[in-house]
Amino acid sequence: MPKIDYNKLLVRKPVYEVGVQAVGKHKGHQVPSMTYMSNALVPGSNTYVEVSWIYDVPTPNPYVFEHAHNYNEIVMHIGSDPNDPEALGGEMSIEVEGQPLSFDRTTALFLPKGTKHGPLTWKKVTRPHIEMTIMLGCGDFAKAMPGRNPDSK
Repeated sequence: MPKIDYNKLLVRKPVYEVGVQAVGKHKGHQVPSMTYMSNALVPGSNTYVEVSWIYDVPTPNPYVFEHAHNYNEIVMHIGSDPNDPEALGGEMSIEVEGQPLSFDRTTALFLPKGTKHGPLTWKKVTRPHIEMTIMLGCGDFAKAMPGRNPDSK
């Protein structure tokens, strides 16, 4: 087996490419968000991982509208309270194929390829938390962005 330099597979510094045009137009969440995995960062990964902090109810709200992807996606919302890591620090909802899902706990949502989802709406934020999207089979920035509010492109 050939020796692999695993340093080439470790992303130590993200790129900031998602939401660059929203800087100064959005409030309550990190823009641009941090991209920690893509084919540009790790060639051949064919995965796109975007991470951002939500620290208040975002404006505009929603900033992600209904859309679907031609790849599987995992959307995570992760609380930041070390004494209660399952507490999200907010309340939000997302529609999946028209079914509203509301939650106030740390969550992971699997969205199979072709599943319509959105809008994503925050009802309240009481503590900063992380939003992470993991796009499996999509390592490209341009293909990862359907459904954004026009001000968020």
